[in-house]
Amino acid sequence: MDPTVFWYVIAAILVLVGLAGVVLPALPGLPLVFLGMLLAAWAGDFERIGPLALVLLGLLTVLSIVADFLATAAGAKRVGAGPMAVWGAALGTLAGLFFGPLGLIAGPFIGALLGELWHTRALRRATRVGLATWVGLLLGTVLKLALAFAMLGLFVLAWFL
Repeated sequence: MDPTVFWYVIAAILVLVGLAGVVLPALPGLPLVFLGMLLAAWAGDFERIGPLALVLLGLLTVLSIVADFLATAAGAKRVGAGPMAVWGAALGTLAGLFFGPLGLIAGPFIGALLGELWHTRALRRATRVGLATWVGLLLGTVLKLALAFAMLGLFVLAWFL
C-alpha cells in the first residue's frame, strides 16, 4: 500500500472526528479538523494546499477556539453566573452525552442550573443563569459549525484550484 494513501486516510479520520467534536464537547473539534487538513497537505507535499490556505485554516481554527470561549462566557457572565454554573454546564454537557441528542440539549442547561442553585440557593436566578449559559453554548456550537464548513470549503477550494 502506498504510504500517501495511509496518511490521507488518517487525515480524513481526524477531520471526521473533529467534525463530531464540533458538537460533542469532549473532543477538540476544529483543532482536530485543522490537524487532519494539515496532515493531508503534508501527505501531498503541500502541492495542492499551500502556505496561504494553511495560514487561513489556522486562523479560522484559532477564531473558533476564541469564539467558543467567548460565547459561553458571555452567556454566563451576562446574567452574573458564578463559576459553579460554568462548571455545571460543562459537566452537564458531558453527562448529556450518555442520553443522546436530548441529553446534549438539556445537559448544559441542567448542569448550569444545578451549579448555580448549589452556589446561590435561588431557583429563579439559577434558572435564568442556566438558560443564559445554555444559549451561550448553543451560539458557540452554531458558530463552530459555521467555521467548520468555512474550513472545509476553503480546503476543497484550495485542493482543486
